[in-house]
Formats: sequence, C-alpha cells, structure tokens
Amino acid sequence: MTTTTLPVSSPRARSRAAYRNIALWTLQGWLAMFFIAAGYAKLTESMTNLITLLGWPAVAPENLVRGLGVVEIVLALGVLSPLLSWRLFRPVLLTSAVGLAGLEIAMLTIHGLSQDFGLAAVNAVLLAFTVSVLLGRRKA
Repeated sequence: MTTTTLPVSSPRARSRAAYRNIALWTLQGWLAMFFIAAGYAKLTESMTNLITLLGWPAVAPENLVRGLGVVEIVLALGVLSPLLSWRLFRPVLLTSAVGLAGLEIAMLTIHGLSQDFGLAAVNAVLLAFTVSVLLGRRKA
C-alpha cells in the first residue's frame, strides 16, 4: 500500500490567489461596463453624434455601426457570464475575451491610421485589460 501526500497550499498562496481573482473580476467588470456603454451608444445615438465623437462612422454604413454595438454588448455580457456558473460559462468568457481582443486590435489600428491617438490609447488600455483577463482565466 502506498501513501500519497497532497500538497497543502500555504495561507499566503491562498491569499495571493484570492487577490488575483478579485483583480481579474474587477477588470472583467470594467471591460463589461465600457463595452455595454459603448454598444448602447452605438445603438441609440444619432449617426451625427457618433461621427462627431468617433470619426470612423463617417466612412462606415449605419448598419455596420449598429451591428458593432450589438456585438460589443454580447461580448461584454459574455465576459460576465461566469457569474452564473463558472463551469458552464468559462468557455464563453474565454471566447468573449478573444472576440474583444480582436475588436480592440482592429479599432486600435483604425484609430492609429487615422491619427486619432486619444482613442487609440483607450483601445490599447482596453486591450491590456482584455489580455490580462484572458491570460489570468485560461487555467481552470
């Protein structure tokens, strides 16, 4: 008969894990709030206001801008979906984070090429948040 000893995590390790979990949930909440607000604005604001605020809707069809608003809201809700069930919705979180990262890279490129460096910086910060969440939540 063999005995196996299981590693006992130290209180310090448990504390670090708890702080890491809180930090990741905070980032997930910020991402969700930002993208729900941005999506809502794209769905409800007039195109004139969106063109004034963002610039790029001037060269995009209105349906694309409105559709992007829906996508942003859906991805933001996906980032929060593990609140319902971690086991069932963790893949949704990871998929939503990848989708948001792709969206942020595209918008960072668009804002950078149009020399709108303020909005490019916002997308760079959002991308850093999203990558942090993606890397922090990739392990079960």
